[in-house]
Amino acid sequence: MKPAENIECKDFTCSDINKSGCLAPAVEIDPGKVKVIMISEAPPENSHDYFYAPGEPFFLKTTLQAFNDAGISVSSIQEILDLGFYLTTAVKCPKTQYGISAATIKNCSFVLENELSLFPNIEVYLLMGDVAIKAFNYISKRRNGKNTIPAGSTYKIRKDQFYYEGKRVFPSYLQTGQNYLIEKSKRVMIAEDLAEAVKILESSGTFKNLLNRE
Repeated sequence: MKPAENIECKDFTCSDINKSGCLAPAVEIDPGKVKVIMISEAPPENSHDYFYAPGEPFFLKTTLQAFNDAGISVSSIQEILDLGFYLTTAVKCPKTQYGISAATIKNCSFVLENELSLFPNIEVYLLMGDVAIKAFNYISKRRNGKNTIPAGSTYKIRKDQFYYEGKRVFPSYLQTGQNYLIEKSKRVMIAEDLAEAVKILESSGTFKNLLNRE
C-alpha cells in the first residue's frame, strides 16, 4: 500500500499553506507492520527535503539524528520503516507563514484521521510539536468527545501518560527544521520520548533489545 494513494485532501479553504506543494508518503508500506506513527508539522517548502525523498533530505537527516540520539541505530528511511515506524505530517501542504492557523490544522485533521485509519496495529503515536498535538486533539474530540492531550506546555505535561483508544500517545517536540539543530534541551526530550516508545514495543514483544544500551 502507498499511503498517498489512499489520502484525499478535500477542497478546504486554507489561506496559510501552499496547496501546490501537497505531499504525503508515497512509498510502498505494509500497513500491518506499522506499530508507531510519528506525526510532524508540515512538509518542507522544497519537496527534496521531505522524509521520503531520495538522497539526503533535510527532514530525514534531523529525524535520523533523533533516533540515534535515542540509542536507535538507523541510517535510512527504510531502516526506520523496517522498525515499524511510519513518518508523516499533520498538515499535508507546506506552510507559507511561520505558524499554521487553527482552521487549517482542523481542516487537515480530517485528512490525517483518514490516514491513521490505514494502520490497524498501532501501539504508539508520537506527536512531534504543537501542530501535531492540535491535529490529534481535533481527531480525538470528534471520535471520543475529548482531547487526548490536555492544554499546557509540553515540558510540563510530557511526563504524564496519555492514551487514545488504548494506544499510548506522546506529546513531544518537532524533530524537523533548523531549530532542531540548536535547541539542545528539546533534542534530549525527543530522544527520551523515542526511547520510551521503543521500550513499549519491546515490552509488547514487537522487538527485543532494540536500544543500544551501554
